[in-house]
Amino acid sequence: QVQLVESGGGLVQAGGSLRLSCTASGTIFSINAGGWYRQAPGKQRELVATFSSGPFTNYADSVKGRFTISRDNARRTLYLQMNSLKPEDTAVYYCNGEGTYFSGTSWRSFSSWGQGTQVTVSS
Repeated sequence: QVQLVESGGGLVQAGGSLRLSCTASGTIFSINAGGWYRQAPGKQRELVATFSSGPFTNYADSVKGRFTISRDNARRTLYLQMNSLKPEDTAVYYCNGEGTYFSGTSWRSFSSWGQGTQVTVSS
């Protein structure tokens, strides 16, 4: 199965920027759809941004105009560029990806989640 590994989280001051990356392991043919989600302490996981082939993108109202989701199939990576960060953006961010990979004997579809990366925005 395909594993997604996130990176790029950290501590940043309000108004700053971070770029999260989510790289898929294995022989990936394409990442056709995916998204970023986040979960703050004591809260449910919520959608941040999604994309699908087209390309079509969708953003939570709270991040529109500040965050940008993108995909690089050559690098097997999803990105989330986060600008003008606010303390309320503090959360663990998770990526999700769906696409096609080679199992060793055939091409198959996958849908996987990353392990999460912490983003902390100080005021």
